[in-house]
Amino acid sequence: MATLRPTMAQVMDAILVGGGAAGFFAAIELKRRRPEWRVVLLEAAARPLAKVRISGGGRCNVTHACFEVGQLVKHYPRGEKQLRALFSRFGPSETMAWFEERGVALKVEPDGRVFPVSDSSQSIIDCLLGEAQKLGVEVRLSTKVLAIEPGWTVRLQDTSLSAPRLLLATGGAPTVYPWLAELGHRMIPPCPSLFTFTVDDPRLRDLPGIAVDRVRAVLETKPALRQEGALLITHWGLSGPVTLRLSAWGARMLHELNYQAWVRVDWLPDVSQEEVRETFQRLRGSHKKVAGDCPWGLPRRLWRNLVEEDLAWSRASEKFLNRLVETLKNCRLQVLAKGVFKEEFVVAGGVPLGEVDLKTLESKLCPGLFLAGELLDVDGVTGGFNFQNAWASGYLAGAAMAERP
Repeated sequence: MATLRPTMAQVMDAILVGGGAAGFFAAIELKRRRPEWRVVLLEAAARPLAKVRISGGGRCNVTHACFEVGQLVKHYPRGEKQLRALFSRFGPSETMAWFEERGVALKVEPDGRVFPVSDSSQSIIDCLLGEAQKLGVEVRLSTKVLAIEPGWTVRLQDTSLSAPRLLLATGGAPTVYPWLAELGHRMIPPCPSLFTFTVDDPRLRDLPGIAVDRVRAVLETKPALRQEGALLITHWGLSGPVTLRLSAWGARMLHELNYQAWVRVDWLPDVSQEEVRETFQRLRGSHKKVAGDCPWGLPRRLWRNLVEEDLAWSRASEKFLNRLVETLKNCRLQVLAKGVFKEEFVVAGGVPLGEVDLKTLESKLCPGLFLAGELLDVDGVTGGFNFQNAWASGYLAGAAMAERP
């Protein structure tokens, strides 16, 4: 541990480090159960709940309306089986009830994502800040933790705090990793989980903003990864739900490959190759341009780029048609690098779940130390699943801290 000049520590009942979703949820539940305790929440930034603020394009994707635990855990590339204990006690229905009981009206969109009716993340932020203030949680912003010592003592710039209970909910930033490693935890190095793909292919150029509602995409890793869903073409390559899910499930493999791989896209997942060929044969009697309209309703600009040549159906050779079938059903695109996902930054890595009691979120190695949120080796696909982990782990950690002597 870092050695600093000793100072007289301010005595608290509980210290929580990290002013994000998990940290606030834990502090609120702890103070709700122990109103007489002095509970302090430390945040390094000048404004708390930064990720809540930008999530979902500023709307905050609170959770996902997936209420069966067995199905819910399948949306977590890291932590699937272990999370059953967590979500059995605090799942999406509990999350939604928690916010609605505090005056935040929620809505479920057709794809299952849950947002505040206001379509503003400020509704969630105001709720959390208001609840913490009402209960008397002491929130200290712009407060950087310099060291953590068993006991628990937290060293700050001008003072120290001590308490028998400490929660770390510092997200995916590895600043606390050395401290946890010195305490005996085996830290899994972090790597990005949700990101887009940088692709430079002539067939996708000049198509930013073009979306296809459903494709089948295969990432050619070992093992190969398959996903279906909406695809968005961007200035730099590929985005959209199907890309983000591939990036989440392939996070570690892609990191090891320096984010260079191949992805195969089936633009017509509901149409077989034989059906495509049969359609082409029927159209060969037409004098219309191949690049005119796609027989299956793909966006016109995308269809023109995939066709590549300006000719009539009647002049289409077998070689040309074979190539077009391959492009539609097995379009290989080279991933050159990792892009960004501006709405949310999620990492794979952190404290292994086997080192934490998932009923209490207390460290199995360090009594009195609790861990929550993205600091754990848990990450979900896009759609509200990462926030659900934050709410659940924060709530249960706060509840358990309240019961710890």
